[in-house]
Amino acid sequence: MTNMRALIGGSGAPLLVEAPVPVAGPGQVRIKVVAAGVNPFDLAVAAGTLADYGVARKLGSYGIGFDAAGVVDQVGRGVAFLPGQEVIALAARLELPTKAQADYLVVDASAVAPAPEGVPLTHAATLPLNALTAWQALDRVGLTQGRTLLVTGAAGAVGGFAVQLAASRGLRVAAVAGAADEELVRSLGAEWFVPRTDELAEAVRDVVPGGADAVIDAAVTGLGGLGAVRDGGAFVALSAGVAPVALRGIDVGTVFFREDGFALAEISRLAGLGRLSTRVAATYPLEKAAGAHTRLAAGGVRGRLVLTT
Repeated sequence: MTNMRALIGGSGAPLLVEAPVPVAGPGQVRIKVVAAGVNPFDLAVAAGTLADYGVARKLGSYGIGFDAAGVVDQVGRGVAFLPGQEVIALAARLELPTKAQADYLVVDASAVAPAPEGVPLTHAATLPLNALTAWQALDRVGLTQGRTLLVTGAAGAVGGFAVQLAASRGLRVAAVAGAADEELVRSLGAEWFVPRTDELAEAVRDVVPGGADAVIDAAVTGLGGLGAVRDGGAFVALSAGVAPVALRGIDVGTVFFREDGFALAEISRLAGLGRLSTRVAATYPLEKAAGAHTRLAAGGVRGRLVLTT
């Protein structure tokens, strides 16, 4: 076994190619990928629009895919995972020539966690990028039990996990989403529902007098979301270059996903207990990846699209 199938991008569309099978080095794990999530950021990788992140590989040479679920196939020196073990992993590095949307993936062991018990790997593949982003955003706002959190884009992948994880931490959650998604976000743990509106600050303050203690702005509302936060609160953006100016003593920051095997293991445990929902809209075989990318780009997908090998 010397070659594998891998999805690469950079020229406007994903391309399935043959590539060398990567080898696990010291402290690394090779995973036989069973399922890989498809995320909006994958579309940017495929299009080659990563200049803002300092990635400048030759055109067409970006590996695609951040979420993986599969079976440990090879381990390097000093790794506790065992061949045959089902795992999930975040392939966080942007510059690798092949990533999670491939037959095999090599990552550092610190990016890997046991797969959730009782959850199909096709569903487990939706966890790493989005749930870790939500987890790390919650850590960034630093709220204690009983405080109020506003989540915009609460029906989306990151927003939905943020609502569930916040509720599991004892926070009171106000969720912003489209009117048709009220039942969904309430089922995820939102105490208050705020329909999407151009007057976001006023709508939130109507249900949370004085404003929320913090916001995780998954919908890129900018100043609207900031206006919904009390003086001295916290605001977390999830994309580069979209955070508003810090006003009224609000702590404004940006969270970009990073590997964290310990947090990922806890996320996996919660999913195995049924406390995190893994919403899969559709699955596609790896050779039909272009179709999954096209469907995601068209919008309106509820849940995640997943590639299977």
